[in-house]
Amino acid sequence: MKRQIFSRLAMAFAILLWSFTVVAQQPLPENIVNKIKSEAFDKSQVDAFAFLLTDYTGSRLVGSKLAERAEILVKDKLIELGFSNVRIERANDFPRGGWDNLKTYAAMTAPYYCNFTAVPKSWSGSTNGLVSGEVISLNVSTQEELETFKGKLNNKIVLMPPDFKYQMNFNRFTDEDLKQYTVLTGTVPSHHFVSQCSNTSVTRTSPVTVSTQSIMTLLAEEKPAVIISDGKSFNVLPAGPPASANYRYGNPEPIAELILPIEYHSRMARLIDNKVPVSMEVEIKNEFYNNRVVNNVIAEIPGVDPVLKDEVVMIGAHLDSWFGGTGASDNAAGCAVMIEALRIIKETGIKPRRTIRLALWGGEEQMGLGSFGYRDSFLYNVAENKPRKGYEQFALYLNMDNGSGKFRGIFLEENEKAFPYFTQWNKALGTLGLEILSPRKDAEGGSDYVPFDQIGLPAFQFIQDPLEYARHMHTVMDTYERLIIDDLKYNAAVVACLTLSAAMDNGKIPAKP
Repeated sequence: MKRQIFSRLAMAFAILLWSFTVVAQQPLPENIVNKIKSEAFDKSQVDAFAFLLTDYTGSRLVGSKLAERAEILVKDKLIELGFSNVRIERANDFPRGGWDNLKTYAAMTAPYYCNFTAVPKSWSGSTNGLVSGEVISLNVSTQEELETFKGKLNNKIVLMPPDFKYQMNFNRFTDEDLKQYTVLTGTVPSHHFVSQCSNTSVTRTSPVTVSTQSIMTLLAEEKPAVIISDGKSFNVLPAGPPASANYRYGNPEPIAELILPIEYHSRMARLIDNKVPVSMEVEIKNEFYNNRVVNNVIAEIPGVDPVLKDEVVMIGAHLDSWFGGTGASDNAAGCAVMIEALRIIKETGIKPRRTIRLALWGGEEQMGLGSFGYRDSFLYNVAENKPRKGYEQFALYLNMDNGSGKFRGIFLEENEKAFPYFTQWNKALGTLGLEILSPRKDAEGGSDYVPFDQIGLPAFQFIQDPLEYARHMHTVMDTYERLIIDDLKYNAAVVACLTLSAAMDNGKIPAKP
């Protein structure tokens, strides 16, 4: 017990001494880093946060009732963890309003029965109960062909034509492989190329002369019962784009639109092309919800330095997702890491000099409405093209939105003055340190660090192992199973160290011109 008390006193003295002797760009003391690592790896709660943000919340489509529920659940958890100034904060308007899918059923009933996995397009309408009947293929290549469908599509089930050709990428046995079968001993080539099973090649079919706008205009006039589209991938359904980007809450309800995997969609298309009548039954029930705002969820550890406490080091990730899956790697992973990083810092007992603020953004999937709204409200007056008070108080923003993979580096967004800071802060991590401090911009350029970087503030995104992110993002596959918990533990340790370094440093990274 005496040893434990002595250890705590020694750490307290080290922190106190460090707070008076620290110079700009100084790495964290080793004992503090060890405390962070112990909390991150031995007492981690990142898996519990990941469960909360995926299986328990479900999908978190902006404006939906599930998204509102998720905001409240996360707020309650942040309060439970003992953070300060926890709040759900309005960030932006969202004229499209909320949308929730309450029921989806689809099956082919002729020439035989086959139940289909399907999702409706977000913000599409409902069917009038269960609708059934023959499927009409709108397979046209010219305006003249399109005209022949006038007067024939009202209350019908309309199959949109596939406009991509899909081809499996096969592994073939080589002559050397086949020779192995002619001998009694040796290694026989495997028939199971598991690592290649998801590979496909996609090419657009021959171009058509009729415009998509002409087709959609006809459909709007004809008012079919439901439109059936393909998901443009094998096995996997997209959970993404809205049926009508121009929809606003209160407008007439759009036509019901259903998305099928390419296998189901193409089967019906081939049957119809071969003069085999196809029938379906479909029921879609969607609800439009008058929630025309985007919110951010905010929590803090207040700064204690009399001079620096109003300056802010921010960490964040977007809470919203597409529907269908549970938005696990895009971006419950980032939210779980950032919550865990803040928890780790709090549990170390260190009082940061600057305020550390966690932001779980709304509306990232809708052009970054949450983070842009925060920037415009607190950091920069866009209309007058001048900084607000918070601009000078902004010290750093770290963002995670590249899946569940381990951090390998960080994009420094062509901010040369950030290098000496991250070089020193990175030293504290030792063997856990980031391998790459990249001078480049993130080539994707589409997440919540962008609003801050656009006005020159130091805001950065991590380089992560890609895993299979490109395959499952924005699809129904984006579920808890896509998370690598050990990688998330590591990422949380890195964020905690870098964040605390920035919060304790005498200096801060200058803004870009």
